[in-house]
Amino acid sequence: MVTMKKTLPWLAFFITTLLAGCGVDTVHLTNGQKAPQFRLSYLDRGEAHFPDDFVGKIVIVRFWADWCPFCETEMTAIEPLYRRYRQQGLVVLALNVRQDRETAAAFVDKLGISYDVLLDQQGEAARNYGVIGLPTTFFINREGRLHTKIIGESTPQVFEAVLTEML
Repeated sequence: MVTMKKTLPWLAFFITTLLAGCGVDTVHLTNGQKAPQFRLSYLDRGEAHFPDDFVGKIVIVRFWADWCPFCETEMTAIEPLYRRYRQQGLVVLALNVRQDRETAAAFVDKLGISYDVLLDQQGEAARNYGVIGLPTTFFINREGRLHTKIIGESTPQVFEAVLTEML
């Protein structure tokens, strides 16, 4: 008998491969490269224009979806770091990939996070960042350049180490 616990990683793998799209070249960002621009709707208000709205800030761009087995724990773990470092210029942008507003809102509401959530409903930002699996996290420095990319699950300690290096 196949259990959900065994099939969930395979299902997540299958769905994330769909993010890249068939026959589409995958983007490979490198450290020091200018972060791709995007214009997306916030979950709870107008639009975000990256990087224009965030000049001089350290920005964590985090791609997630509610079906991702590691996204919930990581999104919750980032909250204390965001609260600790936001006065030093940290911004967290959690980009929900290819889900509707209601699905994203229901997931975020149960987490109680205070950082910003954006809707990448067509997956365009995810494609432009070369995201092929969730979660994927990008640390963008104050000059708008990629500092670090983390693919998959990580820990608050790793996030904090990267942040303190950037401050």
